[in-house]
Amino acid sequence: MNSNLNINQAVDALKSGEVIAYPTEAVYGLGCDPWNEEAIKQILDIKQRPWQKGLIIVAANLQQLQPFIAPLSADTLKLVEATWPGPTTWILPASEGLPACLIGDHDSIAVRVTAHLQTADLCRKFGGPVVSTSANRAGEDPAKTQQQVQLLLPEIKHVLSGECLGADKPTEIRDATTGEKLR
Repeated sequence: MNSNLNINQAVDALKSGEVIAYPTEAVYGLGCDPWNEEAIKQILDIKQRPWQKGLIIVAANLQQLQPFIAPLSADTLKLVEATWPGPTTWILPASEGLPACLIGDHDSIAVRVTAHLQTADLCRKFGGPVVSTSANRAGEDPAKTQQQVQLLLPEIKHVLSGECLGADKPTEIRDATTGEKLR
């Protein structure tokens, strides 16, 4: 049985190593503590997604991302900060010691400072970023409502009540090293 959570309950679930679903700019996301490898593996299993691809993390601000990213040049920092908060995910050099199942077979990590006020509040109250991957199985359409999460992914027991911002497509992904748009 799924439970619709308020933000404090969602934070408690994250701190307990649980996977949650929560609204983002475009779709509902699946999230967990990005330091919790067992929770990350649960997400990968639910999505039927290979670990090698890596996952995005979403944060309330750049400071929350600092433990996950290597130091950036002033030019790169300026480029990235010009798009945040907002629906742009950046591929940045990863700091050392991150869970392999989080970054996949990359030496970089995908990060975003969200413009979704509720998701930013979730990250602030949790005390750090949260894994952010679309609430769907690989290759299927992502859930855009709580009800769709419950229908498509009945194994997700914790669904944060809220609404997506209505973006019609997933967030843009850009490589900060090359400037290339990947999605």
